[in-house]
Amino acid sequence: MILQTTLCLAAAAGVITFWHIARIGQLRMREKVLFGDGGYDPLARRMRAQLNFVESTPFVLILTAAIEMTGTGGTWLAVVGALFMLGRVSHALGMDIDKPNPLRMLGVLVTVLTLIGLSAIAILIAVGRF
Repeated sequence: MILQTTLCLAAAAGVITFWHIARIGQLRMREKVLFGDGGYDPLARRMRAQLNFVESTPFVLILTAAIEMTGTGGTWLAVVGALFMLGRVSHALGMDIDKPNPLRMLGVLVTVLTLIGLSAIAILIAVGRF
């Protein structure tokens, strides 16, 4: 069984991870920070954005794969996954701004709703209600 949605989302996650690495590396080189954040707040925020991505994305990929393996996935699952990835990019861009902002809040909201929604669907599938 080929899990097309999961494969596409995993590929997107790889590209976004590379994007995070490049953005962090750019600041490291410009500010000459070899280790940690060097006390430079913009670098700390970018590092935290990457970590936020790494913290939530595996759960979304696992839930996506599990749902897809049950045969109950489909276009809706791909759309949810794509929105999640866009939300994580939005969050990262919002983390570059040193005050509360719509980009960051949108990213957080999309992430939370995706995790709760996919978790609920997985439970419903497990108990035979979906």
